[in-house]
This record gives sequence, structure tokens and C-alpha cells, in this order.
Amino acid sequence: MKDSIIHILQTRFLLVLSFVLCVSMTYAQESQHSWELLLNDVMALEDGESLSWQETYDILCELEQHPIDLNNATREDLEAIPFLTAQQVMDICEYLYKYAPMRSLGELAMIESLDYYQCELLRHFVVLGEVKQPGFPSVKNILKYGGHEVVATAKLPFYKRKGDDDGYLGSPYKHSLKYTFTYGQYVKAGILGSQDAGEPFFTKGNTLGYDFYSFYLQLRKMGRLKNLVVGRYKAKFGMGLVLNNDFMLGKIASLQQLGSTEYNVRAHSSRMESNYLQGAAATINVAHGLDVTAFVSYRYIDATLNKDSTIATILDDGYHRTQTEMDKKNNSSVTMGGMNINYRYGGFHVGATGIFSHLSRDIHPNTSAIYRMYYAAGNNLWNVSMNYGYVSKKLQLSGETATGDCGALATINTLSYRATGDLDLCALQRFYSKKYYSLYSESFSEGGRVQDESGFYVGMNWHPSEKFRLLGYFDFAFFPWPKYQAAIASHAYDGFLQATYKRGGWSMLARYRLKIREKDNEEKTALINRAEQRGRMAIGYDGGVWSTTTQADVVYVSYKEKDFGWMVSERVSVRPLEWLSIVGNIGYFNTDSYEARIYAYEKGPLYTFNFPSFYGEGIRYSLFARADFSRKVMMIARIATTNYFDRNTIGTSHQKISHSSMTDLELQLRLKF
Repeated sequence: MKDSIIHILQTRFLLVLSFVLCVSMTYAQESQHSWELLLNDVMALEDGESLSWQETYDILCELEQHPIDLNNATREDLEAIPFLTAQQVMDICEYLYKYAPMRSLGELAMIESLDYYQCELLRHFVVLGEVKQPGFPSVKNILKYGGHEVVATAKLPFYKRKGDDDGYLGSPYKHSLKYTFTYGQYVKAGILGSQDAGEPFFTKGNTLGYDFYSFYLQLRKMGRLKNLVVGRYKAKFGMGLVLNNDFMLGKIASLQQLGSTEYNVRAHSSRMESNYLQGAAATINVAHGLDVTAFVSYRYIDATLNKDSTIATILDDGYHRTQTEMDKKNNSSVTMGGMNINYRYGGFHVGATGIFSHLSRDIHPNTSAIYRMYYAAGNNLWNVSMNYGYVSKKLQLSGETATGDCGALATINTLSYRATGDLDLCALQRFYSKKYYSLYSESFSEGGRVQDESGFYVGMNWHPSEKFRLLGYFDFAFFPWPKYQAAIASHAYDGFLQATYKRGGWSMLARYRLKIREKDNEEKTALINRAEQRGRMAIGYDGGVWSTTTQADVVYVSYKEKDFGWMVSERVSVRPLEWLSIVGNIGYFNTDSYEARIYAYEKGPLYTFNFPSFYGEGIRYSLFARADFSRKVMMIARIATTNYFDRNTIGTSHQKISHSSMTDLELQLRLKF
């Protein structure tokens, strides 16, 4: 029965896709370029399962729904836009100071540090309103003119996993419900409930319904009280050596950010079930240029326990599908408090951050594996850091140096220079002692942790015209202490080059990346190179109401074995009616193993970042439709299927599917009132 349903859905998908291709030729309206595709042009989405990309995507979805009013924006408002550098924020502020109010978004082209791609991307997240007198609005106006938004999302599988019959405590459906109240950039409040597939709902440990809730109230621009968040929130100070549970983009995106340093406290309004704080945070302007942020947090965490009830590992996957996973839910707690002081004068800034954490149980990592020797241990932990920087028209410097109860040092420093109006150069140095640790750190690294790494990164971003753009980097990293799968000190090298060209409605992209990292050989007697090469060629055409992109990806991995993989895909977007947009994807992939897996971006519902990987042999196709029936009602439907030609089952253990194909349907409804 289920196979018949899948066959019907697949047939209907191909019919609908054919219809889309036909009707796309019969309409001619103004093109509305998706900001997700523009983001890929500007920041070059990186391969890998990155939580940071999900955070960035959530932020941009929020900004799209609640854009920033440029004519009334503060520096802090602009710093919330992830793809802007410190220099660009300064230049926009300076332009507004001299020429405000802006009358057209076309004036963004007058700001020299913004190139064509960034101007086009920025249009999706800003609006131009009338200049208002500074001051917090009255409660009466907030209640009268504030906006309400409800978003309901569900993912329905047309297959059954092994755990659905034996192992999982709940239903196979993933769903969430989100309510948000906003008033401009002043007030944001909301509550979100989220449920992963297999988790119990109103039963078996989740008696309050959803497995995960987030609740928050954020007030901004209240005179000297610049920002107040109560509930669950994210925070980032300096370059993330002490505290960063917000977004941190990778090496490619660093070419766009040019080592920017953000001071950011924001409400946690996403479905991410880990790496957040719970309590309150407030930023106060003590004097001109001097801000003080104080924060406190108490929250439960999931952990794997040792036999003596100490913590072996803090878990962050958020899964509570089986009884074993449910037993680990909220079995420990952490209390944390801290402060950040930040002073700005002209283009200079300097700051200091300090945090102290107390855990309800001692952390005792399993040090039988030598690479865990210097992981965080104990139950009372503290860290302090100093961050610093300077921004001018040509030059941007930033850095942070940190230490803590570990008695070790970590430092990261960046330098970017605008050599000409179309050439940006960037250099980054980092040194993270093997003994340094912080529970809340996340920063630039090759090894995945702010620990046991030193390295140097150089990059360039050249955009001599609106048509052509070239960016590239080289990164070298040294790990003086053993790493996972490397029993002695090791090295890593990473190089990347990408060129894009646009002419008329045509666009072309070529990308190559080489990563070499030393790892143990088969006998674990010496280190050998694991070399991974990835390439991409893409050509697209924007024909107004419709657009199409043809893409080819290849990967070659040489380690203990040699693995090769490739994928060709086609994406067609069409807007046949003003209120309706449709995107279809189809791709064929063929790889030797999981090592040679291919990543491909797919458009999905709001607040859902789709960047799946594929390995083996098969075909992938999906159809996305968004209908904006009015300003108040929007609906999204997306169906996606993966057919494998080289297997009769998919997945293992509780995730095992006894078929060679899998189809998912995602539905989303948004109401504004």
C-alpha cells in the first residue's frame, strides 16, 4: 500500500514539474531572486552538517519577516545582519548620518564597501521608513500596532523506520508551533514548541506536550537600557573564545565578514535544542561609547553519565526518542553568570568578558583516549578574555585573547585590508593551547574545537565589476597534541578558489577545494594524508518569471582507500502568479562510499535549512511551492524523494527503512494578524 502511495506521489511530482516548465514560458513578470541563492553567491555555502548555518538561516528568516528600518537603524541593528562586515556597518551608519533619510534602496550602491551582490542581498532584509524621534514607544502603541505571527510546521514521512514499531516512544511525525509578537526593533516576544520524529507528545516523559520549548521577551532601545532579554537567549562576545552560542561561520564566509567582531545578545527563537542560555541578559549604556552587559543563566542539560554519576559527555543533539535517550534528558544542570564591558571610540574598540559556571555534577571525561586528556573537567569553571579592534576605510583589525581555570591561553587575531576598491585581503592567526577550554566557546578552527590548534589563514576577495567575482583562501593548521584518528602531532591544509560571472540573465560558477589532513594509517603506526578534493560547476539563467540552474559536483577522497563521487542536478524556479512560487529540483548521484558524499542545497520551509548529503547511487527530486494568499496568510508545501539504486534498505538500527526509497512531505502555515 505504502509503495503504491509513493509511486503515485512520484508520478504526480513529474507531472507537476512538467506543468511548471510549460507555464514558465507563458508568463513574464518581474524576477524576484531568492535571497537563499544570493546568500550562496555572497557567502558560498560550505559543505558539511553545520549547526552554525542553521543559526544563520534562522536569523535571516527572522529578518526577512521583520526587516530593519534603515532610516531608524542603530549600529547594533546593522550588526545583527550576519553577512555585513564591521567596515560596512560603519559606512552605512556614516551615510545615514550625512544623508538620511534614504529615499530609495538604490542608494545602497553609493556605499563603496558594499558590492553588487551584497546590495541585492540586503534589499531582502531592510526597509525605508520615516525618520522617528528616538525613544521607546508607549505600551498603548505597542499593544495597538504590534504584529502577531503564528507558524505551524510539520514533516510527514511516507515510510516507516524500524524504531517506529520497536524502540521509539512517539509518532514518526516531526512538527513545531511558533508564536511571535513584534513591534519594530523595540519588542519581540514569543514561544516555540518543537518535536522531533519519534519523540513522545503529551506522554512518556513529555507530559507538557512538546519535547522542547523556547520562550522569550526582548526589549530594545529603552534609553540607556539598550537591550534586555528574559527567557532563553543566545550570546556572543569578542571572537567567541569565551562565549559564543550564537552563529559562527566558516572559512569561506570569513572572507566576507573579514574578521568582524559582534557583540550580540538575542532571543533564542529557533528549534535548536542545545547551546542556549536561560535566564536574563541586559546591556546598559553607562557612558558615551561604554556599554556593560550582564547575564545570568540556569538550565538543565542532557549528559551521558559515568558509573559514579559524574558527567562523561554533555549531549547537544536534542533527541529523546528512545527510553535510553529519555533517561539522559535534563539529568544535569549548569548555572552560569558573567559580564562583558565594551568601549568604543571612533574606529577603536576594546572589551573584556568574564564568565563563571557551576555544574550540578563533576565533568570527568574518559581520558583513556589520549586526545581527551585536556577536555574540561570539574564542576566549577571560569574564563576571562580581552578583545580589541580597529576599523577604518581601508583597514580592519580585531582579536581576542583568553584564559581560565585551565591556566592556559587562547588567542585569535585578524587583519583585513581593502587594497583597492575591488580587492579585499584578509589574514587570520590563531593559537589555542592544548590545555585551554571553555564550555561556551566557538570560533574559527580547523579541528572543530577552540583547543590544541595553531594556524594561519590568508584570503582574498576580488570583485572588479558587477559581472565577475573571484575569492579564495589558504589555511594551515598544526595540532601539537593527538587528535581523534591522529595518535601524534599532525598538520592540516585547506585551499579554496571560486569564480562567479554574471552577464545579462546568465550566471556561471566554478569552485575547487582541496583539504589535506594527517590521520592514522591502517595499522596506526604512522600518519598518512587524507586528501579530499571537491569541485563544482554551475550555470544558471534568470528569465524573469522563471529561472534555472544546472549544477555538477565531483569529489575525490584519497585516504586508506580511493573514493570518487559525482552528482548532476537541475533546479527550476517559476513564479506563474504574483502570489505563487514553485521550485523543482532533480539530481542523479553516484559515489563509491560515504566518504565521497555530495552535499546539495534545497529550498525548504521558513526556519528550515535543507543541506542534505547523498552517497551511493540514486536519484533525488523535490518540489517546493509557496502561496502567499494575502499579507496575512502564507502556505508552503514541499515533497522530496530519494531513490537508491544500490540498496534495498536505508539507514541502520532504529533509523532503518526497509525500502530503497524514502519520501517526505513538509507543510507550513503562517498567519499574521
